[in-house]
Amino acid sequence: MRKNALILAMLGLLAACGGSEAKEKGRPPALVKAEPASSIRFVERIEAVGTARANEQVTLSAPVTERIVRLNFDDGGFVNRGQVLAVLAQGQENAQLNEAQARAREASQQLSRVQALKDRGFATKSNLDQQSALAAQARAQAAGARATIGDRVVTAPFSGWVSLRNISPGAVVNSGTEIATISDLTSIKLDFAVPETLLAAIRPGQTIEARSAAYPDQPFRGQIANIDPVIDPNTRAVTVRARLPNPDRKLKPGMLLTVGIETAPRLSLSVPELSVVGEGDQRFVYVVDKGAAKRVPVRTGVRMGGRVEILAGLRPGQQVVTEGVVKLSDGMKVKLAGAHNAAAGGPRPAKAE
Repeated sequence: MRKNALILAMLGLLAACGGSEAKEKGRPPALVKAEPASSIRFVERIEAVGTARANEQVTLSAPVTERIVRLNFDDGGFVNRGQVLAVLAQGQENAQLNEAQARAREASQQLSRVQALKDRGFATKSNLDQQSALAAQARAQAAGARATIGDRVVTAPFSGWVSLRNISPGAVVNSGTEIATISDLTSIKLDFAVPETLLAAIRPGQTIEARSAAYPDQPFRGQIANIDPVIDPNTRAVTVRARLPNPDRKLKPGMLLTVGIETAPRLSLSVPELSVVGEGDQRFVYVVDKGAAKRVPVRTGVRMGGRVEILAGLRPGQQVVTEGVVKLSDGMKVKLAGAHNAAAGGPRPAKAE
């Protein structure tokens, strides 16, 4: 009795297997899309945030406490190097200069007389030396008076654009009061921090791309100029300075810019992101081979522009399933959608005799 039951169970199992196989054979091939694995340019990218600074910038302040007589610049105007920006009152200093110059002329004339007497033997060398010292002292006093007047004339140290002014002629300013800020905006210095772990990937001369929230669709490209030789022990990052051309002056000092640095450019085999399936830490793709889907393990790299870098596991030109991956299993029959795909991966129709 037990033997008969066992035989019946085995027959039932065989029948089920046979039905399953028949059902599998009767199932139509899965409709998928595929394309050949191809090589594209991949790069690794370092992202950072930086602050824009003027190529050169200086704040000019009043050197002394005095009344402003004249201002020679407009709000946001351009000034040339050496241009007079502000003149402070200098009446008392001019009077001192005139007095010093008069003393210098008198001392010089007296020196000439003593020299003539010395030549005729009526003056000693000591008299001549004493008068020479008095003449030199008078000239020094005149030079000091001219320097004092010069301190009351504020000039531009370089060409650039001035800030909005907050003072007016006639106002009395204290020593150190800001008169104008001049910025050279022909180029921009961009300072940003890079973690020390990425220090080996950057170097002077490397191209960067920066973007501003003010101009989201316009990239600004420049080059790394310098790398700070000291790493901040608190952040474990190094400050990098890049220079960006700024001919249209769109970039302003103080702007916040996002920075992208491309490193390790290379040509690598790639497939679309949808082609790659993951199981744990394993990655694989389905390759169309003789009308069937073959599961192939691959080693992947970076992702860029909707494609995945393939480091190992595929050969160039292999047909990789790009759509319909989720319904596939290893060895399943497939049919390629589209005339191009069908010609590339599916069985060719027989010619009519």
